[in-house]
Amino acid sequence: MRNRIESIDLLKGLVMVIMALDHTRDYFHSAAFIYDPTDPAHTSWPIFFTRWITHYCAPTFSFLAGASAFFVGKRRSKGDLSKFLFTRGLWLVFIEISIVNFGWFFDLQFRTPALLTIWSLGISMIVLAALVHLPKKIILLISCLIVFGHNLFDTVHSPGNVLWAMLHDGGGFNLSKDYLLFIGYPVIPWIGVMALGYCFGSLYDHSFSSVRRKKILTIIGISAIVAFIVIRFINIYGDPNGWKEYGTISQSLMSFLNPQKYPPSLCYVLMTLGPALIILANTEKLKGPIVNFFSTFGRVPFFYYILHIYLIHALALVAAQVTGYGWQQMVFHGGWLNDLPGLKGYGFHLWVVYVIWIGVILLCYPLCKKFDTYKINNKEKWWLSYL
Repeated sequence: MRNRIESIDLLKGLVMVIMALDHTRDYFHSAAFIYDPTDPAHTSWPIFFTRWITHYCAPTFSFLAGASAFFVGKRRSKGDLSKFLFTRGLWLVFIEISIVNFGWFFDLQFRTPALLTIWSLGISMIVLAALVHLPKKIILLISCLIVFGHNLFDTVHSPGNVLWAMLHDGGGFNLSKDYLLFIGYPVIPWIGVMALGYCFGSLYDHSFSSVRRKKILTIIGISAIVAFIVIRFINIYGDPNGWKEYGTISQSLMSFLNPQKYPPSLCYVLMTLGPALIILANTEKLKGPIVNFFSTFGRVPFFYYILHIYLIHALALVAAQVTGYGWQQMVFHGGWLNDLPGLKGYGFHLWVVYVIWIGVILLCYPLCKKFDTYKINNKEKWWLSYL
């Protein structure tokens, strides 16, 4: 079981490190303040790839969070697991609207409550707390119905309906003149992804050999990629925006590889989870310093997530100050960075973004390593399971 869990920690760590690249780009890349990096009409392949590769982070982590919940359930009763998932889910929602929101905006008045990744994980855990009482076959059926069927609601809209926005549509809502509620991660698709991960956790039961598990994960991963290509090419169902043919094959390919993330469409989930399953299938026996490096982040994902947001934003304050825009421009509300007129012209070349990203990872690593060691040496402290 140790090796199996380490392979999951490795994949978690990989996507967490890649995730930081996108967040670094948000705060430092000059083009981030001009156009969408995945817009074929304006972007380039280096910029497109920098954004595109990070698409794999959220669905992979949500899926693996579900698998981790299954592992927790192997050591607890259904009632204890349900209680843990429910309370941890509530905790994550609270953290999202407090500590995480402040990390993104540095606004002491919290004028832009944003429901993003951590919120979606929290709500998904709360729902999973109820689902775990059902037979696994029923959970698998429900998760598949959500993942494969939620795009049926793409044409169902209810302007001004905050609840429907939280469930499926997303969007911004003016709470007052100065306060904007932003719903970036509608929860219905993410609930399906986490529940699906919970079902896949059973592949790590002792009844499955590593050879059998590798075969199953590889077959499902390849099938997901093929399904993505076929469904995306047909361009009828699976993504509300579809893909478009541009003047060049290069631009058309970009459009093809850019399914909707907010909320994650069926094509998006297939495109991202397919490769993730293949990696998971073929990394169980990997060892060495590089594996240990990435696995460290995977063992303390919550700690790392908070740490890297605050570090990146703090560095952005310094960058804005030294480039003459003033650090105050990085304390914002009412929108995202690209909506701020005071930052017009701000930003750096893409290679600078990569240098800062690597620096952030190297700065975070020793702190994550120390916290990981602390968790290992203090397993009796219940509160550490919430961090």
